[in-house]
Amino acid sequence: MNGLALYRAAATLGGPLIRLYLGRRRARGKEDAARFGERLGRPGRARPPGRLAWLHAASIGEALSVLPLIHRLRTGWPNMSVLLTTGTVTSARLMAARLPDGAIHQYVPVDRPAYVRSFLAHWRPELAIWAESEFWPVLITETARLDVPMVLIQGRVSDASLAGWRRHPRLIAQLLACFSLCLGQTETDAARLAALGARNSACRGNLKLAALPLPADADTLTTLQAVCGTRPCWLAASTHAGEEAIAGRVHLSLRAAVPGLLTVIVPRHPERGTVIADDLRGDGLTVARRSRAEPITPATDVYMADTVGELGLFYRLAPVAFIGKSLTAAGGQNPLEAAQLGAVAVYGPHMDNFREVADRLQAAGAALMVSDEAALSATVLRLLQDEAERTRRSDAGRAVAATQAGVLDAVVEALSPLVPPPMTSPPETIEARRARA
Repeated sequence: MNGLALYRAAATLGGPLIRLYLGRRRARGKEDAARFGERLGRPGRARPPGRLAWLHAASIGEALSVLPLIHRLRTGWPNMSVLLTTGTVTSARLMAARLPDGAIHQYVPVDRPAYVRSFLAHWRPELAIWAESEFWPVLITETARLDVPMVLIQGRVSDASLAGWRRHPRLIAQLLACFSLCLGQTETDAARLAALGARNSACRGNLKLAALPLPADADTLTTLQAVCGTRPCWLAASTHAGEEAIAGRVHLSLRAAVPGLLTVIVPRHPERGTVIADDLRGDGLTVARRSRAEPITPATDVYMADTVGELGLFYRLAPVAFIGKSLTAAGGQNPLEAAQLGAVAVYGPHMDNFREVADRLQAAGAALMVSDEAALSATVLRLLQDEAERTRRSDAGRAVAATQAGVLDAVVEALSPLVPPPMTSPPETIEARRARA
């Protein structure tokens, strides 16, 4: 029995264990109790009439990167609805506010044959687009079995992923063979996808470089700017465990040299807010939490935005932004989001997930890499005190962001031959597709 068959058998027979696992996740708030049925393949709403394109993005970062593509599909093919699936509660909340008219969010079904078939029978997509490299074998193969054209966009194969898949060459080759087209984030990714078995791989650029600027409510921004006044301010964005403590210690080390300093922390996982605030207060810092509507006062050291979907607000507020998941964790977050909005990006050495973006920004003089906490403290101090350097790097970041506008056009052009034409008859039923398969 090959790897795919073993996986399917385990997913089929493991129903009780899967239910137990999901129940525990729901109890911890990791699953949406009100929409839990979607994870079991039960639809949360009716399928819209007509054509439907389905995009899958694992979580917030991937979902944000495909938003420009969703907007383009809706404007270029207005008679085609778009279904976006993600797997996390935070991404669902964010997409509820960001998706355009004619686009629907659902939770992706757990990768078990019964759940997947129920999902596909209801939604009956005419095109499936997968973002990055979250490969769910049952979902991929069941979709391909129904002759749904499938495209991988933003395909990413890290060194670790490449080594891992090389231990299972037949499985990854079977999965990649299901895709009509695989678009890598970089030329290296495209070459690795081809080496692993993709039959048609290419690179048309990185959609994360063409993402829309993160939004912000104008009135809220004006209010925050008035509250902060002339206080020097820096941001620790999308932080992971350990990085909030680092930001707190940086604040303590700088506040004598930078009177009135305000440190803003936006944790990647807002549900950690209570623990983070308690730890920072234990270090002697005065913390105000946005989730609890605690005001910023002259005594506030740290303003913690433990909310969802407001990062664009704070990139506009703070001129210097540390990019999280780059000092204590590996991978990094997207520094171009800061550069688009004029914040100078500073990050640690672990930017593997955004290496191309980071390299472009550094080469343009728009961003700075620091090796450790001491270097972060020194860099933040210098940037806050040197307005000329800050302005120069901010302008360079905006210029890098502006050069990426053509990426979306290139990706849409590559997808166009696979986008279904206008309908002349009702969509084919899932039973008819299975009869042909």
